[in-house]
Amino acid sequence: MLLPVFTLKLRHKISPRMVAIGRYDGTHPCLAAATQAGKVFIHNPHTRSQHFSASRVFQSPLESDVSLLNINQAVSCLTAGALNPELGYDALLVGTQTNLLAYDVYNNSDLFYREVADGANAIVLGTLGDISSPLAIIGGNCALQGFDHEGNDLFWTVTGDNVHSLALCDFDGDGKKELLVGSEDFDIRVFKEDEILAEMTETEIITSLCPMYGSRFGYALSNGTVGVYDKTARYWRIKSKNHAMSIHAFDLNSDGVCELITGWSNGKVDARSDRTGEVIFKDNFSSAIAGVLEGDYLMDGHTQLICCAVDGEIRGYLPGTAEMRGNLMDTSVEQDLIRELSQKKQNLLLELRNYEENAKAELSSPQSEADGPRGIIPANTKLHTALSVNLGHETQAAHAELCISTSNDTIIRAVLIFAEGIFLGESHVVHPSIHNLSGSIRIPITPPKDVPVDLHLKTFVGYRSSTQFHVFELTRQLPRFSMYALTSPDPAGEPLSYVNFVIAERAQRVVIWLNQNFLLPEDTNIQNAPFQVCFTSLRNGGQLYIKIKLSGEVTCTVTGIDFLWTVDHSVQGKITVNTDDIDLAGDIIQSMASFFAVEDLQVEADFPVYFEELRKVLVKVDEYHSVHQKLSAEMADNSNLIRSLLVRAEDARLMRNMKTMKNRYMELYDLNKDLLNGYRIRCNNHTELLGNLKAVNQAIQRAGRLRVGKPKNQVITACRDAIRSNNINTLFRIMRVGTASS
Repeated sequence: MLLPVFTLKLRHKISPRMVAIGRYDGTHPCLAAATQAGKVFIHNPHTRSQHFSASRVFQSPLESDVSLLNINQAVSCLTAGALNPELGYDALLVGTQTNLLAYDVYNNSDLFYREVADGANAIVLGTLGDISSPLAIIGGNCALQGFDHEGNDLFWTVTGDNVHSLALCDFDGDGKKELLVGSEDFDIRVFKEDEILAEMTETEIITSLCPMYGSRFGYALSNGTVGVYDKTARYWRIKSKNHAMSIHAFDLNSDGVCELITGWSNGKVDARSDRTGEVIFKDNFSSAIAGVLEGDYLMDGHTQLICCAVDGEIRGYLPGTAEMRGNLMDTSVEQDLIRELSQKKQNLLLELRNYEENAKAELSSPQSEADGPRGIIPANTKLHTALSVNLGHETQAAHAELCISTSNDTIIRAVLIFAEGIFLGESHVVHPSIHNLSGSIRIPITPPKDVPVDLHLKTFVGYRSSTQFHVFELTRQLPRFSMYALTSPDPAGEPLSYVNFVIAERAQRVVIWLNQNFLLPEDTNIQNAPFQVCFTSLRNGGQLYIKIKLSGEVTCTVTGIDFLWTVDHSVQGKITVNTDDIDLAGDIIQSMASFFAVEDLQVEADFPVYFEELRKVLVKVDEYHSVHQKLSAEMADNSNLIRSLLVRAEDARLMRNMKTMKNRYMELYDLNKDLLNGYRIRCNNHTELLGNLKAVNQAIQRAGRLRVGKPKNQVITACRDAIRSNNINTLFRIMRVGTASS
């Protein structure tokens, strides 16, 4: 069995996911971790602790080999690495909700200290794309920023929601690192610098990401799921009732391939094969795991896997030897094989017994009985599935509907549906009562977002009196825009908002796209001649119109959530999407661009209502910034006044002038109350500012999603420049036409 080669018991609590190892003097590896009360401790067992004169670092009263770094704010992320390769040693990077500190531990000095308005929820350090210098990349309030060793902002872009995890990985195999971003909207996005290469939708918030090798990477979700992707293909995943606190890639069995190491909230650590997810090693701590990382902490030339618990316990493991043959747990391969074969034998015996009982039931149960036969279902039994739209009624909301039916007199006893992001817990069971059994069943489905979803079905089929049932397994895909019903157009409801773009495709191809992405009735017949189709949203009744012009133009109008589609048989068409829902318009454009393999697409857009709301948000942002600066100045003035009053009070005490001393301390008391009130106001102001900045970043993201390829990147960059220069009119022009030039 694999045993730890060292164990430490530090008397400092460690915050989850905030642990790093760095060689802060260029030689000795030291552990840094965030702890409570806005502090970071640095454990250095290799040399005598330094005594610092500055106020930021002081010696821990609990341990001689631990120094404490004062941050004076709650730490939200932490990492270490070579930010400036010319220095020859690592820097410590500490993020809070308002600032990023790059700290030179060895020289006890700040490399840089930057205010970050969008906060820092996650951090990663390394090279990105063609940017030559290493970057400290932070993810915050829907925004990503990268700083070099001088604190220069060399990288910035927006993402769909608040960022929770970051990793650098060579996703496309070009020898350069791409940025993996996990966020609150359940998406994993891959950025090639500021261009999105891929998006993968998961079922919960992505809490951790880690590169493994090549284009393969591990991920963890807030619902206890961990797994491995290779590019956009998921290799495997498992789900636990516990939460994955930290994941890391490490070759623990010395087979030349990294395993996925996971630290769990119940104190368990396990290593899983990157190919199958099979557990090859596990250990247990007495408290939750705070972090999993690697380093030569013993300085013996061997890299250890280092696991840290929140109570301060730290264990280091060396990779298994070749003699262990990948079996790192205290079990034999022969015993595992016998156990596996025994389980297979039991399953086969159970299946055989079921067949025998069905055969007996069929012989002993006459066909004339009222409840019908009980035995094996006919060999030619088939299962039919159909997806449609149900407009609902007074007691039931509109929804998409899955209909399952058998091809003969057999009945459906139960249906299990496994689907991501639709049902609570990813699965749904339909179990009709004994009085309502039939050969057909209808299941309402209401996807919350417009994404294609695979429905994995397990259907139990038999007879009314059957005790064993045949299980049919099949998969159906729910189209992306399944929550839209085909209806008659209502031109009076056409919205003012629109997007225009030109696409070089024939009408038949657009019709194919329609059939693949919407639930059209079977009798729908769209001719090659000019036509129009209208859909109504099942969520809020909005409209989307798509009109065609005989001149060869293809027009698409989107209203809230109703579609009217018109397409010409021409080779190239101008598509106009009129909609008040900017997200829906973006989804349609991205879907069409993907289907037609469009690499670059320039779009003209205007959303008057949404842009007016955004204009109000930008005014609020300016107001909150002004209040923030005013409060900061007042706090600085009060801090100076406090020092002055304290000196005067102490002078009065030394002169035994108790009356003056009392007056001075009363003034200090009042001033302290003012400071506390000012701090509360500042906190509320900051919370409101973050909310409005999130809205601004999301607006830039939405404006980007209306374009594809280079035009998308140009819009995001130009919007950021316009905000920096506080040029609001230019910002809205960029969002409308895609460029700042007239």
